[in-house]
This record gives sequence, C-alpha cells and structure tokens, in this order.
Amino acid sequence: MTYNETLDWMFKQLPMYQKLGKKALNAKLDKIIHFSRHLEYPEKKFKSIHVAGTNGKGSSSHMMASILQEAGYKVGLYTSPHLKDFRERIRINGEKVPEHYVVQFIADNRSFFDQHKLSFFEMTVGMAFEYFSKQKVDIAVIEVGLGGRFDSTNIISPEVSLITNIGLDHTTILGNTLAEIAREKAGIIKEGVPVVISEYQEETAPVFEAVATQKNAKLIYAEEVDMHNYEMALLGSYQAKNGKGVISCLNVLDGFRIGRQEVVQGLKNVISNTGLMGRWQLLSENPMIICDSAHNKEGLDLVLKQIAEKEVEQLHIVLGFVKEKQLATILPLFPKNAKYYFCKPNIDRGLEASILRKEAGDFDLIGERYDSVKKAYIAALANAKTEDFIFVGGSNFVVAEVL
Repeated sequence: MTYNETLDWMFKQLPMYQKLGKKALNAKLDKIIHFSRHLEYPEKKFKSIHVAGTNGKGSSSHMMASILQEAGYKVGLYTSPHLKDFRERIRINGEKVPEHYVVQFIADNRSFFDQHKLSFFEMTVGMAFEYFSKQKVDIAVIEVGLGGRFDSTNIISPEVSLITNIGLDHTTILGNTLAEIAREKAGIIKEGVPVVISEYQEETAPVFEAVATQKNAKLIYAEEVDMHNYEMALLGSYQAKNGKGVISCLNVLDGFRIGRQEVVQGLKNVISNTGLMGRWQLLSENPMIICDSAHNKEGLDLVLKQIAEKEVEQLHIVLGFVKEKQLATILPLFPKNAKYYFCKPNIDRGLEASILRKEAGDFDLIGERYDSVKKAYIAALANAKTEDFIFVGGSNFVVAEVL
C-alpha cells in the first residue's frame, strides 16, 4: 500500500475515539500489552517522560521536548491528535516519522492487527514506541491520549510524570467531577516515580496526594516557579502555567544535564524545534487572525480571556464543535458583541451548524451558519477589516481544516 492507502486503512477500518466516541474505547490495557510483547517491549528500551492532563498537556510536551533538544539530546515526542498529517504524532528532534516507516510498520504487523482487532490508538502507540526504540532516542516525551489509567501509553515506566490542569472534559468517560477525572489522570503515577502537578487545584489535590502516597511517589507542585524571566514562544498568557510544570519536571529528571540557557532557548524555540501548531497560532496580522485548539470549558475560558484583552474594532469568531460537547457550559463564555460564523467540522462527530447556531442564539450569540469550515472562514475573511480580529476554534478539527 502507498502511504495514503495505509492511512486510509488505519482511519477507516479501525476504531478511533475521535471519530466514533465512547464505543471506540476499551477500558483495559490487555491489547497494548499483548502488542508490546509482540514487538519485544520497545518501550523498555528508551527513557521517557509521561504527560497527562485536560488542558496544556500538548503544549507542555512540546516545551519539554524542545528544552531537551536544546540540551543536545535525541528526543522522541509522541502527541495526539494531529492537525494536518498523521506523522505529526511521532517525531524525533522535530522531524516527523518517515512515510515509508508508517507503511512498513503497518505491513509488517498487518496479520497481528487483523487477528487482535487493535484500535487506531493502540496501533499508533506501538508504532511510536517501536520507532523510538529502533532510532535509539535518549528520551521520549509521551503525551497521554485520553485519561491516563487505561490510556494505551500507560505501559511505560517513565523517569518522571507530569499532570497539567484538570477540567471537565470527556465527562461521559472519565467522570462528572474534577476529583473523578483527576483519579483517571492519576493512573499514570508509578511506584517510586516522581510526579509534578502543574497547577494546584483544591478539588484535585487530595486525589493526587493520596495516589502519590500509595505509590511512594514524590509529589511536586509547580506553583513556585517564576516565569517572568523566560520568553515564551507559545503565545497566550495561560502558557506560563504549563511552563512552570515543565521546568519543575526537568528539575527532578535524573541523569540529564539541562542548564538555564537550555531552558531559555527551549521555551523560545519550541515551535521551530518541534513543529507545534494550533496553540494561539498567529495566521495573519492585518486583520489579526488567531486559531487555538482549546476545546473544553477551562481551555476556552483562558483563550477567550486572552482575546478580551485585545483592543479591536470588531471580533469575528469561526466556531464549530463535536456533538458531545456540553454547550450549555461553554457558550456562556463567548462574547455577545462578536460576529459568529457557525460551521461543522468535517467528521462524523461534528455538530451540525444549524444546531450550533440555534443553541448559540439562546445565549445571544448571533451569526450565520455555513456548510463547511472553509466557507465559514472565507466569509469571515471577506467581512473583516484590517483593524478587526478573527478567532478560529471550538474544536481541534475546525483548526485543522483552516490550517
């Protein structure tokens, strides 16, 4: 198969949460453990850092990888989802896994996949671990896909774990309270492995402290780190919280030499070092166009507060969501004085633009609906003046289509 044929097979034939929702999930690690055994345990052949959380885990993972790269290490980076190309998920020192490796890996393991019915995510995690092992990375930064306890990445034994902000996302799967969700995230805490908490939250702290005590794991809160002297390449004031967690995590990482200069350069060069996209990403200055992949209440609240600080003539918002989002808690965050361009991301789980427009109207958010993200974006561009501001968001998939 060609690369595109291989991706088509992966996306269409195997379950994937981003397309199917809860029914694609399997609340156990049996299959990925079996696959790891089949691959001769590649995750045991390199050192790793495990990153979980509701908001900020992707940005934090990229920051961590960038700093380690600046320190001269060969660094694997596994993240999800991708925005434009599947290979964004698996990188070494910012370079995406080659197309031919993806094709060959699927071909080599096709009979195993057919026999054991692995999910898209289990397959991809195994691919990443095998690639990092064969390429002999010094260390890999591994981002959790969903939750933590039953996430396929949770077969690693990391040097240190990082848990970022906890918010009410994927509540139908992870729980309806911050404490319940934190319990799932705390599933990545391993026996004797230090764990850093990026942001102290009163509701979640007791959960992390209890699990850390049970696992004899040193628990560190990152609140004390001073970020004022660091230049952040990732725009958005909320990134300082992520930076605190990253620096605290690297401070307890044994066996790696990382000086202050490497931290400074790593934070400054994170985009060029790792290829990160979609986090407060500037697409144009006149008019200013920003896209951000924040897609839950806590993440969008931070982004919208950042937008509110901008002095603009008119705010235009290209907005789309997936069906399972709790719009009654999200839509009140959005400003009433903006012009809205409602759209449906081009996936099965995409919420119809007509439904979004109707529900948004209940909160006095007024705009037009469009048949596609592209048409909504083009309309916003046509209506915006030089001194206006366009924001694109609501879903990773909306941002991906614009990029």
